[in-house]
Amino acid sequence: MRQDMYFSADVEADGPIPGPFSMVSVGLAVAGTRAHAFSRADPTAATFYRELKPVSDDFVPEAMAVSGLDRAALVRDGADPATAMRELTDWVKETAAGAKPIFVAYPASFDWMFVYWYLIRFTGGSVFGHSGCLDVKTAYAVRADVPFSRAVKGQMPRHLLSRRPHTHNALDDAIEQADLFANVMEWRPEAAGRP
Repeated sequence: MRQDMYFSADVEADGPIPGPFSMVSVGLAVAGTRAHAFSRADPTAATFYRELKPVSDDFVPEAMAVSGLDRAALVRDGADPATAMRELTDWVKETAAGAKPIFVAYPASFDWMFVYWYLIRFTGGSVFGHSGCLDVKTAYAVRADVPFSRAVKGQMPRHLLSRRPHTHNALDDAIEQADLFANVMEWRPEAAGRP
């Protein structure tokens, strides 16, 4: 049986949607694999990070400020998006080594939208396919048997959260999120009682 390899992903963007606005950085970290059972990985062992040149002149200053990146420096020195997306694709393929790559994020809807758009726009395809995306928030809601509206970090059991800081650096946050994902995947709420 072909195993899944889970790539925890985080992006920083300068606006709400790709195209009119830009993904300014992307980070990925391997969170684990699964064939029959989930196997946690050290999320610092296999990582990818790029800061990208913007694809448009439009940006939301408040969104740009979240990343802490300098837009002028990105315009001047950021990676070409086409090159960065080819490098991301090659890295995922090489790292997966035959496993099925699965994109995971919290929430996946935002990060997936940017990464998928960039992959299609700049490489013509997605290394994750068109639906190889798993939302950590949804995974928690299902595992915890709670309404989706309660699947927020502030209401999760503390032992599921990462001890790493949330810095808004895309790689730091992908690594932090990999911890959360692995904790949710290994969690047996039925054994300890529901939250």
